[in-house]
Amino acid sequence: MDRVEIARLFARFEALVHDAEGVECWCARDLLSLFGYDRWENFVAVVERARHACKKAGNTLSDHFRGVTKMVPLGSGAERAIDDVLLTRYACYLIAQNGDPRKAEVAFAQTYFAVQTRKQELVEQRFLEHERLRARSQLASSEKELSAVLFQRLKDERCFARIRSAGDAALFGGRTTQSMKRKLGVPASRALADYLPTITIKAKDLANEMTTFRVRERDLGDEPSITKEHIGNHREVRAALGKRGIRPEDLPAEEDVQKLERRLRKDVERLPREAQRKKQE
Repeated sequence: MDRVEIARLFARFEALVHDAEGVECWCARDLLSLFGYDRWENFVAVVERARHACKKAGNTLSDHFRGVTKMVPLGSGAERAIDDVLLTRYACYLIAQNGDPRKAEVAFAQTYFAVQTRKQELVEQRFLEHERLRARSQLASSEKELSAVLFQRLKDERCFARIRSAGDAALFGGRTTQSMKRKLGVPASRALADYLPTITIKAKDLANEMTTFRVRERDLGDEPSITKEHIGNHREVRAALGKRGIRPEDLPAEEDVQKLERRLRKDVERLPREAQRKKQE
């Protein structure tokens, strides 16, 4: 298959994509000829094998294969209903993997959807990484604000560390900050939050915001009452997570946010150079 044919098939695949409630998808009948098949009955057998592979992988079939009915025109000007299937990119990838590899179109589709699926996975992963960095930055801001409020009322620079530690113990089911650092392998000199997953970072941030609000609203002015408030807020957040089966102390450590930030920064710096290099090729 030469470069012209590859470009033609690539353009045809992209031209056939639809938007179904915000999800890109393809119609199975549109892909029939693109996969090198002449008869719908033969292609349906490939779709069924793909459905079986999807189910075997533990996925929900309706998320990737949706049966629909479409109207097609007849020569007399009338229309008749035919069966079709809406397919996600992942479903198309599975169909390609279960097609006849001797067909050049199938060989192309296998590569095309494998690459495109990987690209989508990378984009999703990058989004999640940026979301974690944003959450960590927001937590730092809420901790700074709470620390300022506490110092204004208690005039003690060390009170924030004590109160934060009490909140951590409430959030992590009795485990102290130091205990969680040892459990997750966090260096002694680093902040626990730099290694926490996004959901736990956001949980700590919400509890901080609640404490800051309540300290101001209730005009709390002594360490015992503020500590009690902070513990209560972390317990409330923990209870909400628990209702969804989430135990913060059982979640694994994530990549150090400082390393993550450096890596993403290098990627951003590299993109313009790669774009310029490709333009010159």
